[in-house]
Amino acid sequence: MRHMAEPLLDRARRAGRRLRVNGDARAHYVICGRDALAYWVVRALLATELQAGRVRITLVVPERPRSDEPDGRDLQGVEVVRADRLDEVTFRRAGLAGADGLALLHQDDVGNMHAALCAQEVEPRLRLVVRMFNTGLANGVRQIFPDSAVLSDASMAAPAFVAAALGEVAPTHFRHGGRTLYVARRDDVRPTDVVCGVADTRDPQQVRLLPADERAADLVIAEATGAPPGTELAARRLRRARRRRRPLTVLLRAVRSFATRKIGVAVIVLLVVIGVLGWLNGYAAQEDWADSLYLTLVTTLTGQDPNPDKSAGEQIMQVVLNLAGLALIPLITAVVVDGIVNARLALHSGRIQPERSGHVVVVGLGNVGTRVMAQLCDFGVEVVAIDKVPEPRGGALARRLGVPLIVGDAALEETLQSASVGGCQALVVVSTDDETNLQAALNGRAVNPELQVVLRLFDGHFAERIQQAFGIGVSRSVSYLAAPSFAAALLDRAVIATIPVGRHALLVTEVSVAAGSSLDGRPLAAVGRAESVRLLAHARAGQRLDWAPDPRLVIVAGDRLTVVARRAGLNALLRAAAPPPPEDPVAPAPRPPEE
Repeated sequence: MRHMAEPLLDRARRAGRRLRVNGDARAHYVICGRDALAYWVVRALLATELQAGRVRITLVVPERPRSDEPDGRDLQGVEVVRADRLDEVTFRRAGLAGADGLALLHQDDVGNMHAALCAQEVEPRLRLVVRMFNTGLANGVRQIFPDSAVLSDASMAAPAFVAAALGEVAPTHFRHGGRTLYVARRDDVRPTDVVCGVADTRDPQQVRLLPADERAADLVIAEATGAPPGTELAARRLRRARRRRRPLTVLLRAVRSFATRKIGVAVIVLLVVIGVLGWLNGYAAQEDWADSLYLTLVTTLTGQDPNPDKSAGEQIMQVVLNLAGLALIPLITAVVVDGIVNARLALHSGRIQPERSGHVVVVGLGNVGTRVMAQLCDFGVEVVAIDKVPEPRGGALARRLGVPLIVGDAALEETLQSASVGGCQALVVVSTDDETNLQAALNGRAVNPELQVVLRLFDGHFAERIQQAFGIGVSRSVSYLAAPSFAAALLDRAVIATIPVGRHALLVTEVSVAAGSSLDGRPLAAVGRAESVRLLAHARAGQRLDWAPDPRLVIVAGDRLTVVARRAGLNALLRAAAPPPPEDPVAPAPRPPEE
């Protein structure tokens, strides 16, 4: 247990070994990826460390690029190793032995786990950063790789899309430990949702961060529970009640989707022919309208009442009506069968939906769309999802949250109309297809010119041109938003969120306690410091976070502390949680000279 909690000591030993072996004292990081995330992580590392001459980067990419996205192989000052397999041979070619950190950035959770196990065979002790969609595996990964960080680029980028959809200037909320937390005024949230106070801003000239008395803080961190307070909740219940009073809209949509257009046209044409012939038949027989209708229906549906004494014209019209009746019966059968099938498909795909207003439409339930949908639901915002695939990655979560899922192409206007895009407050388009995203955004603006559109585009230059040309609130790529956090984790500077408060900034981070550190064996009450550090949650190694820990609980090696702190306070806490420095070997005492 002790050797598992000494990453800093291990790095010092590796740095000394590297200096002795090849004379290069720079920190060495190996990055494996094939998409834009690897590119932006390398750029972030170069921007923060290369100017100081403290870092050497080796990038492992496939033999051939698999998309048009940049992956970093053309960046200056980066060593590139081309390999399609991440195994022991590849890692040795990349110089992983003695390296300080490894980032596995492929979009394959199982593949990244396999690569991590192979890397452990080459270098058992190194900083490991793994990209995973299923962050629930984080505790298991930490048990196998003690000095590791499991990150999800979708989770990191989702708050920016959510903030843009809700009209916020900056993302002031984040997700950690299965909870969505956000910064708000104390008066705007329920007292039971408050996690802790962060600042007293009532006097703009003297803002107090992390005051000793939390009740004095008017700016708080609160949990989004999906149940908004006060008049907002009442207004949403009223809107839903009004929708329930308008069943006619749902009925008309169901009738409209009951049969295909071709069958409908054929039935209408045939009924017109039967009506005209029935009128002519009644006119020839000099019958009133009621008798004429009766004779027409009986002749059409049964083909009975043959009479050779009738005139030639009446006989011809009777034969034509019988033939029309033969065609009408199969058409009626086709309408019924086609209608049942179409109705079931429409219900299954979500095309039959009531009219909505004030909701958010999310296009694409992939990695990012699923996170955006979950966080919007956490905030109590009504969501309607659209995806081409009947069972997307976030489909199960959508059903669990009660989010309607419309299966269809968001680039088509009728699909957007099914989601009531004309009355929604925002359209968040985050699928993986730039063309579909742009078409959906333009169609949404065509339906509602004032619509708030949040658009995901992979090409940053193209995104800037679209924003200028159409005035669409284009978000940068997910990789661009998440790369700084991956780079910080690789440098062991992981920050969960940054909370701006006026000219100041508070950092939310998770700190691991090393064996033999100053905090090892002390109570949790020793972590917090007034106006410097505040404890949010505590977790034993391999266990879930406790958001209301007992301050008398004794800290042990391997514990994880989630804190909100100022920079100086965080630095002091990191020093207190770090292992003791290695002791210098004692030189043997000189032997006395022989007489």
